[in-house]
Amino acid sequence: MWLLLFFASLILAANAKGWSKILGMKWVMKYPAGWRLPLKSHITNGMEWLVEEASFGLFTFKEFTRGIAYLLELPLDFATAIFSTGFRSGLGNEAVQVLPPISWIAVIIIVFAIGHFARAMKLTPAKMSLAIFAMLCFLYLAVFGQWESSMITLSSIVIAVPMGVIGGVLIGTCGYRWPKFEKAISPLLDLMQTMPIFAYLVPILFLFGFGPVAAMIATVIYAMPPMVRITIMALKNVPSEIVDFGYMAGCTRRQLMWKVLVPSAAPGLMVGVNQVIMLSLNMVIIASMIGAGGLGYDVLTSLRRLDIGGGLEAGVAIVVLAIALDRLSQAFAEQNDMALVHHHAQKPFLKRHQWSLISGAAILFFGIGGYVVDAFQIYPESWEVTTASFWEASVKYLNVNFYDQFEALKTALLTTFMIPVKRFLLGLPWPWVCVMLALIGWQLGGWRLSLLCVVLSLFIVVTGQWQKAMITVYLCSISVVIAGLIGVPLGILAAEKPTANRIIQGAIDTLQTLPSFVYLIPVVMLFRVGDFAAMIAVVLYALAPAVRYTIHGLRQIDPSLIEAGIVSGCTKRQLLWKVKLPIAVPEILLGMNQTVMLAISMLVITALVGTRDLGQEVYIALTKADTGRGLIAGLSIAFIAIIADRLINAGAKKLRQRHH
Repeated sequence: MWLLLFFASLILAANAKGWSKILGMKWVMKYPAGWRLPLKSHITNGMEWLVEEASFGLFTFKEFTRGIAYLLELPLDFATAIFSTGFRSGLGNEAVQVLPPISWIAVIIIVFAIGHFARAMKLTPAKMSLAIFAMLCFLYLAVFGQWESSMITLSSIVIAVPMGVIGGVLIGTCGYRWPKFEKAISPLLDLMQTMPIFAYLVPILFLFGFGPVAAMIATVIYAMPPMVRITIMALKNVPSEIVDFGYMAGCTRRQLMWKVLVPSAAPGLMVGVNQVIMLSLNMVIIASMIGAGGLGYDVLTSLRRLDIGGGLEAGVAIVVLAIALDRLSQAFAEQNDMALVHHHAQKPFLKRHQWSLISGAAILFFGIGGYVVDAFQIYPESWEVTTASFWEASVKYLNVNFYDQFEALKTALLTTFMIPVKRFLLGLPWPWVCVMLALIGWQLGGWRLSLLCVVLSLFIVVTGQWQKAMITVYLCSISVVIAGLIGVPLGILAAEKPTANRIIQGAIDTLQTLPSFVYLIPVVMLFRVGDFAAMIAVVLYALAPAVRYTIHGLRQIDPSLIEAGIVSGCTKRQLLWKVKLPIAVPEILLGMNQTVMLAISMLVITALVGTRDLGQEVYIALTKADTGRGLIAGLSIAFIAIIADRLINAGAKKLRQRHH
């Protein structure tokens, strides 16, 4: 069946355009404009009415949203004053600083104290290692001249993360308590996690204006869905004995939830907190497009100037800050030994709060000392170190000495692979693609999956996004294929060779922690703008899951099956190709599914380097503040991601059932 569909598609792609003209059926190649649903204009007009005309008696909707923005601005300004600007009296240029921000030395001491406290419940000789590591991360930010921007970013994080966590926990507890509510929000959570964040930015700009508050709201919306899912899962995993004990103790439903279930699920909930922190940091660059400052703004301006040194340094600073906060939040998530917590609570007050007192003393000492010695308050510029010139010289060297080789590689891939795939996909009639998706969905998952594929693909057709959607599919598919051709062999090598595993895992960890925007700067400087540069950036960004899931798939194979292969006389090569890989295929497919998801999310960002797909449509909508255009394009991207996710998962499930 699969071969028949493939060859039929090849024939149609080559001849459909000519046949459609002869038969007078041009509509099968290009959906007529008169048939399209005018959802874009309806959404845009509706948003304009909501913002400009809608009212609730005493106040308009715009006044309501601006009021929310004002209320959220208060804690954000307070956090920014603490970490970055200090407290000021007056307005504009006439403002006078009343109190300075926390000294950089005091912040590092506080981070050390938090790291020590996070591991205080652990009876291990290495419990100081986290505190030292976190301290060194923040010291790096000061030494490399990223302190001021980092503190602006940290200010938004310390406000956005609690909002995301509290909102996620509240929605998650509702989902746990009412299963129908969980079913109702599940598709919405899927949509929120697959829709490009660029699509959120346009309505947020309309509702809350341009500035740090709007950026913070976008960050909360982006980071909240995992917290909701993890809350539901953590509450469901609470042992039934604990729930029964709560009922026996006479707890009401509210008491059972907040005094029994939530405290018991705390370790799982801390995993969600960790996810919210990491996703919030992942948003800092995109949020800078609507008014957020800090490290994200530095990366964005470096990208616009093609300043590879400045962009990489700011990007690495985001990574360092993310790693420090990640390790600290993970350490708190591991504090699940209640006996040790109780033992710690029995210590004398001074012993129990020694690091809090040290932190308070550091704030006072270095705050006052900063009036006498400037270096106590602000890290001296003369002490800063920079690697910008090294990175710029490296890219210049590659451009000068390997320009011909880069161009040859680019031309070869474009002419032999990328352009033919693009022509093939753009040459397919849209009814045929919908039919193919229906057949594949039916084969892999039954009529429900088939219907889902048809409905979502028809939405893309009737909203006039088909051509751009095919370009998105083209860029995504070739990127995923190349990522798979690189990632799966690397995963096999890492699974088979311990030394290679350490090197490959280190490289993958580095690629995975770099912010997505950072990939664009060296890629554009080496390959110029266009589809090829976008493809390289997407491959680098989406490579990690293909490697990791291949390693996991090969290592989780039952040892008895490997023993059976060895006893049967298999060579190492036969054991790999005839035993291990066939069993690991479902896991590898799940890795490729994650690669697809990352590739689609990265394609929206690569619109900045000249692609002509749905990502560019979303980006144009953002620059023009066109809500309808942005949401329709964003939904189309989300629907492509959902179709791919459901089909690949169904295929992996079917293969797993076959092996069992």
